Amino acid sequence: MSQRTAIVTGVDSGLGGAISQRLARDGAAVAVFDASGDAAEAAAASINASGGTALGLAVDVTDRASVASAVEKVRAQLGRPAILVNSAREERSDAFLDITPETWDLLLAVNLTGTFNCCQAVLPDMIEQGWGRIVNITSSSMQSGAPRMAHYVASNSGVLGLTKCLALEFGPHGITVNTIPPGFIDTPVLRAVFASANMDVGKAVAGVPVRRIGTPEDVAATCAFLVSDEAGYITGQLIGLNGGRNL
Repeated sequence: MSQRTAIVTGVDSGLGGAISQRLARDGAAVAVFDASGDAAEAAAASINASGGTALGLAVDVTDRASVASAVEKVRAQLGRPAILVNSAREERSDAFLDITPETWDLLLAVNLTGTFNCCQAVLPDMIEQGWGRIVNITSSSMQSGAPRMAHYVASNSGVLGLTKCLALEFGPHGITVNTIPPGFIDTPVLRAVFASANMDVGKAVAGVPVRRIGTPEDVAATCAFLVSDEAGYITGQLIGLNGGRNL
């Protein structure tokens, strides 16, 4: 990947940071986008300190102007983006009848519209290069549904549909688009959701066939394969990463 520029959104969740680190180790120049400028800069600084090349930018993925401005900075400082990993996610746990219109709009804005905004911003660069990789991080909850998470599941299900449409439309340009819906991955976000829903992590893991919780590095490894040349015949796919829990 030494000639590739990657953009990874949402590093503050735990997944985006691990993905950024992995792509940088594989040789890509990585632009880190996060609503928290401090988180983005810290992630980029860690990559640079390890000998990689990274740029951290404060980006609100729900704001088209913010995304467009950040992508222009990436072009100027790192080169045209050829890889996009959409891992920026807003996750909530609310009883369905307690979901406010504001919360519903927020989850759709970050999870679905944010993915749409970033894809539209980078696809022209990928078309010009005749090569591109997009990976959308979603959630295994969209495969099974989940109580108290109708807004989250609905927004991620929309990303799955978007993934399949983009794969069909842009495959002729050498661009693949896939989604990874992680299952139980040990991140601060997951533990916060479990706490708010009074769920026990140990009991949840007992229902996973491989009998362990996943790690951000598991997600990063799968993502690294999907953005490689070797994965050029895989597109429009849902790559389950759940220890066998959602088959």
